[in-house]
Amino acid sequence: MTGAPKLDRIDLNILVELQKNGRMTNVALAEAVGLSPSPCLQRVKRLEAARYIAAYGATINLAKLGQTVMVFTEMTLHDHRREDFVRFESFIRTVDEVMECHLVSGGYDYLVRFITRGVLHYQEVMDRIIERNVGIANYFSYIVLKSPLVRTEYPLTTLFREED
Repeated sequence: MTGAPKLDRIDLNILVELQKNGRMTNVALAEAVGLSPSPCLQRVKRLEAARYIAAYGATINLAKLGQTVMVFTEMTLHDHRREDFVRFESFIRTVDEVMECHLVSGGYDYLVRFITRGVLHYQEVMDRIIERNVGIANYFSYIVLKSPLVRTEYPLTTLFREED
């Protein structure tokens, strides 16, 4: 990203704290990262303007709302021309049940994560996708039985700390 400010240790700490609690007050954030409130707010505004902070949101506890099923699906396309990938990606963005879609290297083209009301709902979604003829040659589904670890915060200090 050209023109983006270089991040220092305090900027990284601000990002770490905001990942934990995006609703924390500026005063609490400033205290957590060792700044006074005014410079802390200036840094947050700078991080937002440079798009290091993409959005603020809430993590929803789906289990409280009702039963759902998460499914990871490997998808392979018939053809591998640029327009085939564009057509598939354009369509998959319109499927509400798709939570993530990743173009990957290896034995298949895409890894897609779905959230549905159940297995029957997932199969209905897949039937709709296949009927749209967006170039899928085959797919393999993996129903998640248990998620012993789901992280929502990136390990920023591990990934981007300056080497001593």
